[in-house]
Amino acid sequence: MAELHAEVWERCLNVIKDNINYQSFKTWFSPIKPVRLENNVLTIQVPSQFFYEWLEEHYIHLLKKTIKSELGISGRLEYSIVMDTSNNQTPPFTIKVPTSDKKAINNPSISMPIDLNKGNNKEIPNPFVIPGLKKIKVHSQLIDSYSFDNFIEGDCNRLARSAGFAVANNPGKTAFNPLFIYSPVGLGKTHLSHAIGIQVKNNFPDKTVLYVAAEQFINQFIDSVRNNTHNDFVHFYQMIDVLIIDDIQFMAGKEKTQDSFFHIFNHLHQKGKQIVLTSDRPPVELKGIEPRLLSRFKWGLAADLQVPDLDTRISILKKRIYNDGIEMPEEVIEYLACYVTTNIRELEGALISIMAQSSLNKKAITIELAQLMIEKYVKYNSREISIDYIQKIVCDYFNIPVDALNSKTRKREIVQARQLSMFFSKKHTKSSLASIGLHCGNKDHATVLHACKTVLNLIETDKQFKSYVDEIDKKIKV
Repeated sequence: MAELHAEVWERCLNVIKDNINYQSFKTWFSPIKPVRLENNVLTIQVPSQFFYEWLEEHYIHLLKKTIKSELGISGRLEYSIVMDTSNNQTPPFTIKVPTSDKKAINNPSISMPIDLNKGNNKEIPNPFVIPGLKKIKVHSQLIDSYSFDNFIEGDCNRLARSAGFAVANNPGKTAFNPLFIYSPVGLGKTHLSHAIGIQVKNNFPDKTVLYVAAEQFINQFIDSVRNNTHNDFVHFYQMIDVLIIDDIQFMAGKEKTQDSFFHIFNHLHQKGKQIVLTSDRPPVELKGIEPRLLSRFKWGLAADLQVPDLDTRISILKKRIYNDGIEMPEEVIEYLACYVTTNIRELEGALISIMAQSSLNKKAITIELAQLMIEKYVKYNSREISIDYIQKIVCDYFNIPVDALNSKTRKREIVQARQLSMFFSKKHTKSSLASIGLHCGNKDHATVLHACKTVLNLIETDKQFKSYVDEIDKKIKV
């Protein structure tokens, strides 16, 4: 009986899983832990206030329907929200809040020691102003083209983009302050951070927004020490309403710079100003950063950007092509999206390379030109074939949409295409059986093995099917 809450929640998850896509389920429901079931009230623990707010906004109807289905008309749901005190002496605590009662929770109050060193009323120098130039306003250093309009949303970045958009519409007043965005290079951290700043400027023209690379911040700090203007440097940054620092990992090992940033961070956070940080790794993996800073990085939300899937890559290319006012055959766009899978920067670089080659040599943009440029542009010894690419080839061959592979339909042609995708993924990629199953309709490894055996049996007994396999195999290896 003690495990009844776990059993009830497991049944709820089975229902929820059938009503949303896998990536959303993994992001928003897998981290949830059932806590207790008392008086027909199921309590679930969520890792942050942001999680609670997102569930309430996007999945409340599904949750209510599922809970009432399992517990009856009187069944209710409550959240236990983990609130990290970011203090080594005090463990995280939870607060309990019933569903659909967002006003029951507020941002936890924070008390921090702050040394403002205020002793005069002189004008504070702007570290972005060249010595000798006077009365120049703070320039936000934002790139206009890096807006939300040009930022393509997909499963790979939905959490980070949603959080960034919320921050931009209510800077300093959401649960995610600081907003910590992390990913490997070329996946859109800088674009998203600029988009946040641009949106804030559009919504709140009077707010002072500043984007600065961590290396620039470090150099300004060094100059302030050299020129004996350190207090002015700190005071300048403490006046910013929305501070965006890119590549915070470059502060690693620089203790004095971190000390200054610590005081700036404390002051801004206490005054309700918004802080946005980006890094090439999550806070827990940052080395050479002081523990007191790392704990503050965890106060808000850490959101990652992942490698975009095929559909998102195609959308990114189409958006770029539209913005540049050019035309490109659909097959070339899909070819690029299938072959360049590492990061967005390389994807856009390949696109620019093809457009330049076409323009300079007055050549039409064709598959042949794309193949030629990809071989020169993409750095690889032996081209890696992705599961996305295999699915695209298989689905094109049978003239069915790729989304059909992830559906629950048992139509013969869909099942066959799914099995072939699994078979070729096992043959041509280094992905595990579990990973292949995940990509092909969220199946387990046993299903993948069964699919491979089925395909091999059909190859030996069905000549028509064998011809399908041979033709698809050739297209994959082109």
